[in-house]
Parts: sequence; C-alpha cells; structure tokens
Amino acid sequence: MKYLIVCALFSVTLAAPQQSNTEPVPILRQEQEVNVDGSYKWSYETANGITAEEQGFLKNAGQPEEEAQVAQGQYQYTDPDGQLIQLSYIADENGFQPQGDHIPTPPPIPAAIQRALEVLATLPASNDEQLTR
Repeated sequence: MKYLIVCALFSVTLAAPQQSNTEPVPILRQEQEVNVDGSYKWSYETANGITAEEQGFLKNAGQPEEEAQVAQGQYQYTDPDGQLIQLSYIADENGFQPQGDHIPTPPPIPAAIQRALEVLATLPASNDEQLTR
C-alpha cells in the first residue's frame, strides 16, 4: 500500500506543470519578402544572439520535369556551453546540404579499403550492370 501511495505522489509530481525560468526574448529585427515569381527571403535577429536568414526561388520554372525549389540560408546561436554554432545550408534537387564546423564528419576510409575500391572501379562492368545501362 505504501508503494502505491509513493507511486501516486511521484506521478502527481511529474504531471504538475513545470515553471519556466526563461523570460521572453525580444526580436530585434525581422524582415520577409515574397515575390510574385515565387522567390522569397526572410531574416531575423533576437536579443539573445540568434540570427537566421534564408532566400529561395523556383529553379527551371515552367519546365515541370526539371522544376526544383531552391533554398539557401544560414543561422547561428550560442549553445549552452558558450560555443558559437554557425550553420549554412542549401536545399535543392540534390537534397538538404548543411555545412558547419560542429557537424560530425565520417572518419577517413582506411588505406586498404580505398585501394580495394580503386581496383573495383577499374574492373569491366558485369553482365548485370550492362543490362541496366
């Protein structure tokens, strides 16, 4: 019975509304522009150092098979450890492509595997590959 009471009190404590210790952050600057051709741009800056901007347009407009929405921009903020995080990106027919010093990168390919890949690339195409070409 005591266990049930303790569990009930614990559940009530977890379900209680959490009070926020943060104050609203003022927006120092906000701009947005949408053009009739579908191009746009927006940007903003907040008092706590967050900035962001993006611009976009429709690539190959009027060519349904080749149309692609393109967006490129950047944002920056300071993380809880005090490090400035800066990220720039482009998103187009090739997908979302972010760049930033904080983004993890894969380790280098070991030399033996790289050599094996180079050898494989020099081999003639197999029958299966020739049928799909």
